[in-house]
Formats: sequence, structure tokens, C-alpha cells
Amino acid sequence: MLCKKIIFEGRVQGVGFRYTVKDLSRGFDVCGWVKNLPDGSVELQVMGEADEVESFIKEIAEESSVAHHIQRLVSQQIPPLAGCTGFRIAR
Repeated sequence: MLCKKIIFEGRVQGVGFRYTVKDLSRGFDVCGWVKNLPDGSVELQVMGEADEVESFIKEIAEESSVAHHIQRLVSQQIPPLAGCTGFRIAR
């Protein structure tokens, strides 16, 4: 199991970023959440098998309809998300 926290920076709020990420999550065996941060960035926490997590992040950052809005992403491995089921947009 791999668990990652990703911060997406750029013009990632107000462009449907979180909804796109949630929609993309349906195609992968992952759980977690995505939310806007006060500084204008978006945080993603995702957990699953390593290949699923990495493929999901790659899809967001390189192939999605919002990929061109990302100027930078910062990725770090984090401890497993307790009780994680499904994927949601957090507030």
C-alpha cells in the first residue's frame, strides 16, 4: 500500500480541478480526498497499490483536461489513511 500527499500549484482553483480529480479516481483502485487550500493550491491525499497511485497521479498531472493548469506539484509519501474508503472532495 502506498499513500501520498500531493500539492498542486498553479491555476488549480476555479477550473473544476477537484471535480476532474474525483471523476478520474473512478478509473483507479484508490481512495482518498482532494481539497482546495487557502493559498490557492489544491491538496490530494491518495492511497492504494503503488502502481495505481502513481498512474492516477500521472493521469492528473500529464493527461487530464486540467493538467495544463498545473505549474508545480510537490509529492511526499505519508502514513496510511485510517479508515479510507472511496474518494471524495473534502471541504
